[in-house]
Amino acid sequence: MSGFYDLTCKDGKGEDFSFENFKGKVVLIFNSASKCGFTKQLDGLEELNKKYKDQGLVVVGFPCNQFAGQEPGTNEDIVTFCKLTYGVSFPMMDKIDVNGDNESPVYKYLKSQKSGLLGLKRIKWNFEKFIINKEGKVVNRYASTTSPESLEKEIETLLK
Repeated sequence: MSGFYDLTCKDGKGEDFSFENFKGKVVLIFNSASKCGFTKQLDGLEELNKKYKDQGLVVVGFPCNQFAGQEPGTNEDIVTFCKLTYGVSFPMMDKIDVNGDNESPVYKYLKSQKSGLLGLKRIKWNFEKFIINKEGKVVNRYASTTSPESLEKEIETLLK
């Protein structure tokens, strides 16, 4: 399997995006949904983004409609909602599947590097989070219930 920096995806405008752009950065990736009970976490994710982006943090959202149909909109709808409702300024990528036959290669890779609770490979719900260090190693995976604020100390350590 290739490494983290070999991954590619489509951005929210449908343009090709290479993870080589993340070299030397700490990356926080999560799967999102606009109509989820955890959607309010976008506030905390944006706060982390604003506080640490100049120090090398990149926050990246991957919209996903696989959990109770909670992300029904188009990419344009999603980006507009996130920007207007939560002030999101970090990249929201193309809507993807995070599990199953059509899962994104990005999530296939992330899950291969860090299992969830009890060794589960699948993403359980919206707003699961992965932290990748400056060398492109997936160092941690967090459940949906983990608040963005609780990741701050780890992010600070990885940015040093």
